[in-house]
Amino acid sequence: MGQRVERAEGLTPSDLTLSGVAAGGTVQSPRPSRRVNRMFRRRRKLGLFSVLSPPVAWMLLIYIGSLVLLVFAAFFALDPVSQKTTTDFTFDNVDDAISNTTALTLFAKTVGVAAAVTAISIALAVPTAFFVAKIAPRWLRRGLIVSMILPLWAGYMVKTYAWRTMVAPAGGNRFAAEGRGGGGVLQSVFGWTPGYSVTSVVIALTYLWFPYMLLPIYAGLERLPVSLLDASGDLGAKPGRTFRSVIVPILLPSIAAGSIFTFSLSLGDYILPRIVIDGKHRVMFGELINTTLGAPNQPLAAAYTLFPAVIVVIYLFAMKRAGAFDNL
Repeated sequence: MGQRVERAEGLTPSDLTLSGVAAGGTVQSPRPSRRVNRMFRRRRKLGLFSVLSPPVAWMLLIYIGSLVLLVFAAFFALDPVSQKTTTDFTFDNVDDAISNTTALTLFAKTVGVAAAVTAISIALAVPTAFFVAKIAPRWLRRGLIVSMILPLWAGYMVKTYAWRTMVAPAGGNRFAAEGRGGGGVLQSVFGWTPGYSVTSVVIALTYLWFPYMLLPIYAGLERLPVSLLDASGDLGAKPGRTFRSVIVPILLPSIAAGSIFTFSLSLGDYILPRIVIDGKHRVMFGELINTTLGAPNQPLAAAYTLFPAVIVVIYLFAMKRAGAFDNL
């Protein structure tokens, strides 16, 4: 007869096995993987730290560290002979950037373009998301959402050159100049096109970043109880009043979350404007930074980057007060 092991009250066979007691009464040491698992189960903060520490370290070292180095680079002088950055500390680069009225005008135009893209995205995303979340059949909602975010799967440059082809004016491309075409798709089909203009930049940027506005608003509307809409109607509120008093206050954090993406991504884009506007003149502030960087004048380019950095930080704080980070 084998040695008998009495089961303690409240213990299961799995507990005995985990504690090292085998069926035959021999004591076995737990496996290393089980010991690690039990350690993390007992110390949940340690488990959370082990999961979050790699991405947080990456964020601090690569992203935040690069941003700090960029800020410091704005305060170093440039050798006028060798055109290389020296170790001499100076505020001249920041003074030159602030006193440059052309740069300030271009930056104001860039903020206006980013604000226009954000406003158009909100105007399009709210009714679209409301239809998908509250009107469309449940079996159709997932397919509609996938179809609307499908452009994100295409490459950035592919979409940019596609929009250049779309908005090309008559005679604005090689085929039209050779008499083999009447401009881009809009010109050929509708007889009108914004051409290579700021309007084309706003339309193309809206197309690029619209899904980032749609998804947070859709998530906010999906959580909106239908009973609130019914109660508003029962109390005699018209659709406009229901939208202003019920839907908008609930959607405000979602709209703020989406605007972080549309505004910041549009503010920093400079590749699409150069392609869509055919490089005739500068539209976005990033083009000035890119040109200054290639001059080469890295300290002055770093000083110019302080403009959008400050605006984005202020914008993030404002959106945080609106509850945007609760919906990201």
